Parts: sequence; structure tokens; C-alpha cells
Amino acid sequence: MRQPEWLVNRAVAIALCILFVNSTQAQQDYPTRPIRIIYPFAAGSGNDGVARLVAQRLSVTWGQPVVVENRTGVGGTIGAEYVAKSPPDGYTLLISTASMAVNATLFPKRPVPDLIPVSQISSNSIAIAVHPSVPARTLKELIGLAKSRKEGLNFGSNGVGTTTHLAGAWLQLVSGLKFNHIPYKGAVPATAALLGGEVDIAFPSPATARELMNARKIYAVAVTTLRRSELLPELPTVASVYPGFNVDNWVAMWAPPGTLLAIVDKLQAEIAKSLQHPDVRNYLRRLDNPAVGSTPAEFTQFLGQEIEKYAKLIKLSGAKADP
Repeated sequence: MRQPEWLVNRAVAIALCILFVNSTQAQQDYPTRPIRIIYPFAAGSGNDGVARLVAQRLSVTWGQPVVVENRTGVGGTIGAEYVAKSPPDGYTLLISTASMAVNATLFPKRPVPDLIPVSQISSNSIAIAVHPSVPARTLKELIGLAKSRKEGLNFGSNGVGTTTHLAGAWLQLVSGLKFNHIPYKGAVPATAALLGGEVDIAFPSPATARELMNARKIYAVAVTTLRRSELLPELPTVASVYPGFNVDNWVAMWAPPGTLLAIVDKLQAEIAKSLQHPDVRNYLRRLDNPAVGSTPAEFTQFLGQEIEKYAKLIKLSGAKADP
């Protein structure tokens, strides 16, 4: 028997009221127990430190333990998939990097987890550095040197499909020169390869580059982001030579699909607040990672642009990775 329209409308109104009340209550009560933040890469990196510092500030503010758990593998997809399958209650979250935008194209056999973007935490520039034996101290000199060598120059990356790999691939595309890619398993071995002269070029963080430049163990020639580095202000951007060039290993937070908007908004608001704390700002400044704290809508738009950018770059460069 068909229900009267007024009765259906009343039921819908009641359901919406209950949903609103539950959502409001969830926002007010959350969190009431410990929170886990999954970081899908190895412990000890600069961005792992960012995740732990954010977790510490959230814990202090909310009076609940907020712990970081490293679940590594397949370019960060293992940790992302784990969070995507977690209960949508705000107690299991993901902090990851620009790899999330890269992986959308790099691993076609692994569907991108349908996670909810919460906020971009920071923007991370990358330096382009050379071994002292390489007779180039500027980006233009490096490009000129590559033109003079038929065999090309070797560059080491943090691994296939990483932002350091794609930065090298993009530089090769825009310059029309030959660069031979040698992937390593992370930033530490890639930097060690540069120090040992195994590769001509590598892509360390500005903080690492400044320390090694001061010791005259390497020379940095440019940074990959549109903005200049605060730690290495003398370095030009690659975009100043090749307009549009922009590789940023940003850090951000996601929540499982189905998480209440009220919880997502509360997380974003607290992240934005935490990023203003002197301890957090000073830590990010030492890494040359300016704080962002974008809204879910702003981050969603930015993420879409990054996915589109890397999809084109991966297709043009032919970068492949088999999970």
C-alpha cells in the first residue's frame, strides 16, 4: 500500500533531523579515543617528521593519543588502501605526499583509494644538485654540459615514479636532452650515490642540499617548485628557464570514504590551527616546507590538478612501475 505523500515527507524530514543531530553530536564529541595516522613510507624521513609533529599537536589539543604508524609498500599505496578500508569514524587517517597524485596514473592495476581529502599540510620544494666533478654550477651550465655529452648525464632518484624521478623526466622532456635514470630505494641511498659520484645529478631536499653545499660535497643549481627556496634563496627555479615546470612533494591528510563532513571539517580546522604553532612553523621552516592548511574544497581542487599534471607527464615520459 502506497504511503501518503505527507507521511513520506515527514519520514524524510525526521531522517534528516536525526542525521543532522548525529553529525553535530559527532563533531562535538570527536575524538573520544586514540587516533591512528598512517604514514605510508619509512620512518625517519622529513615528511615522516611532519606527520609526527602534526600528530603531537592534535594530541595536545584534544587530550587523546594520536600515533603515527608506518605501513610501507608500492609507492605508498599499501597504506592508502588500508585507510580506505578503515571505518569512516575519523580514528584512522592518512598523511601522505604528492605520490597520491602520481599513483593515480602510475599504478593502473591498483584503483586509487576513494579517500576524502582533508587538507594540504605543506608545500615541499626539491633541489637539483650535482657532484663536484660535474663542471656545472648553474642550471644553464648543466643543460649546456648535457648537450655536449652524447651519452647524456646520469641522475639518481628516490625510486621509480617518485617526484624526484618525475622531476628528472620532466627536465629531460623540456630540455630535449638525454638523462639516464638510475632509481634508488629512497632519498638516503640516492643522496649517497650522488656523494659517491655514482650519479651526476640527484634531487635532495633543500635542507639536505644546504648542509652538503656548506661542506662543499655537492652543488645545487635550481629548485623544482614555482617558488624559490627560503633555505637556498640564491637558487633560481627551473620554471625561470622552462616556464610551467613545477614539482612539489607536498604533504596532506585524507580520511576514509564515508567520514562525516563534520569530522572532516573539525580535522581541517585543527590542522590549520596546529600549523600556526611556533614549534610546527619552525620545524617546517627548517625543512623549507611552508605550511598550507587548505580547506577540503581547496585541497580537492588542487589534488585534481596535480593528478592531471602527473598523468600527462607519466604518459610523455613513459615512466612505469609494476606493483
